[in-house]
Amino acid sequence: MLGCAGTFPGPDSPCSGYLVEHDGFRLVVDLGAGVLGHLQRHVGLLDVDAVYVSHLHADHCIDLVAYSYARRYHPDGVPPALPVYGPAGLAQRVCDAFEAPPVDGLLDVFDFREVPTGTRQIGPFTVTTDRMNHPVECHGLRLTAGGRTLVYSGDTGQSDALVALAADADLLLVEASWSDSPAQPPGIHLSGREAGEHATRARARRVLLTHLVPWADAQVVLAEARASYAGPVELAGCGASYDL
Repeated sequence: MLGCAGTFPGPDSPCSGYLVEHDGFRLVVDLGAGVLGHLQRHVGLLDVDAVYVSHLHADHCIDLVAYSYARRYHPDGVPPALPVYGPAGLAQRVCDAFEAPPVDGLLDVFDFREVPTGTRQIGPFTVTTDRMNHPVECHGLRLTAGGRTLVYSGDTGQSDALVALAADADLLLVEASWSDSPAQPPGIHLSGREAGEHATRARARRVLLTHLVPWADAQVVLAEARASYAGPVELAGCGASYDL
């Protein structure tokens, strides 16, 4: 867990970022604000094999800008271009974050692969994606390797697609941005109650709640999820590791 704060970094965590490893292959899912710093606590800057960005909001992708500097100017020399998967517009989104878009499009640093939802192989992972309920195109991810399955919701409001994607998952990493209230806007994020309900419908075996907005009451969100999901559920913790 490289970062699990929603929308903006909190005092104890950067924004969204997750390092998933199997058979020596390292896939980073999302590189939100502040994640690059925490990545270096776990692996070297050049030890990442691929990145998948769920969507193009800054709290999920903006550290690709910092990472481009780290790879381009690394003292060991420029490594081969890193495969970076994500929705349409990914390359332009990253390049537009500079004062002027790089004339080379960062293509010497990143191998941008703007992909539709579906199923593909990334290293040892079979990756199945579907579109979530969010104002911009957002991919939820189902990662399977070694007979185990991890599902990541990305950002989403209530979504039947998430339930299908997470069916019988060994671990569901699901956003629960805030506590349940009719005042919360629909079609953006899940509450703790809604996250638990999605996990129950999907028959997920274990749940981690992530993307809590820093001012949310985490214990209230957790209690809501426990009231609507009978399996093991806990709050994601920055720096924590989980074995499947």
